[in-house]
Amino acid sequence: MCAPATLTRVITAFSPARLPELSPRRLATARGEFAVLDVPPPAGVPVRGTVLMLPGYTGSKEDFTLVLEPLAALGYRTVAVDGRGQHGSDGPADDESAYAQDELAKDVLAQARAFDTPVHLVGHSMGGQIARAAVLLDHTPFRSLTLVSSGAARVSLSQEQRVTLLRDALAVMTMEECWEAILALGPPEEVGGPARGIGGPEQLRTRWLSTQPAQLLVTGRQLCAEPDRVAELAAVPLPFHVLSGSHDDTWPVPGLDAMARRLKARRTVVEGAGHTPMADHPTPTAQSLADFYDTLAVR
Repeated sequence: MCAPATLTRVITAFSPARLPELSPRRLATARGEFAVLDVPPPAGVPVRGTVLMLPGYTGSKEDFTLVLEPLAALGYRTVAVDGRGQHGSDGPADDESAYAQDELAKDVLAQARAFDTPVHLVGHSMGGQIARAAVLLDHTPFRSLTLVSSGAARVSLSQEQRVTLLRDALAVMTMEECWEAILALGPPEEVGGPARGIGGPEQLRTRWLSTQPAQLLVTGRQLCAEPDRVAELAAVPLPFHVLSGSHDDTWPVPGLDAMARRLKARRTVVEGAGHTPMADHPTPTAQSLADFYDTLAVR
C-alpha cells in the first residue's frame, strides 16, 4: 500500500484554528499508563457521569477533540484514550501478540476501572469492536455502550481491500516511507491509510509515525476477520446505542440499522456525516450522546 498508484488524491484535514487547546495526560492503570485527553465539566456544572472513548483503526484520541468540551459542558467528564501502541500510548513495535483483541479489551477494562464509577463506553469503528470485546469479558465497569460507525462483523469488501493494501505496504516499507507516499499520492482515508483526522498534515504525520506498525498489522487483520458477536452482546445487561453518519463505506448504514434492532439499541443517525460523525458534525453527535446518557440513571 502507500506506494501503488491507486493512491490518487491529496490529503484533506480540518483547520487547526477550529481546535480547542487540550493537553494530553497519562492515565495510570493496572496494565500501564495510557495517553488521554480528559475534560471535566466546567465549574458549576453538576457531574452526571464519565465517558471513556476509544478511537478507530489508524486513529487516535484526537479524533474526539471536537466533542469533548461540548459533552463536558452537558455534565459528562469525557476521556478519550490512545490504545496500546496508538499515538501517545506505549506499545511494542514488533510484538504482535501484544495487540490481540483480548489484550486490547483487557486494557479497556483496566482503563475503566481507573475511575471511581462505571463509565459510559464509546468505541469508534475498530474501537467499537474492541469495546464490544471488553464488555463481553466483563460488563460491570460500564454504564452503557455506544458503538459509533462500528458494525456487527468484518468490514465491507472495499474497506477490506484498503486495509489489506496498507498491511502489504507495512510489510516492506517503514512508517515514514508510507507517510511520504500517502502525501504524494492520495487521501489516506480512501486507501486504508490514516483516517481523516483532527488537525493539519503535521499533526496527522506525528500521529501516524507514533503508532506502532505491529498494532496496525494485527488490528487490520482483525477488522477483516471479525465474527458477528451481536447475539452475545445482546445478552449483556447494558443499555446500547448505535450512532453513525448518514453514509458509511466501512459498515453500510442499513447493516448498522439491523444491528441496532438486534441489540434493541437506541439508534442515532447524524445527517450529513460520514464514518467519523464526531469530527464531521460534532455538535449533534455530542448532543445525541448526552441525550442517551440523560435517559439513564446517574451513577
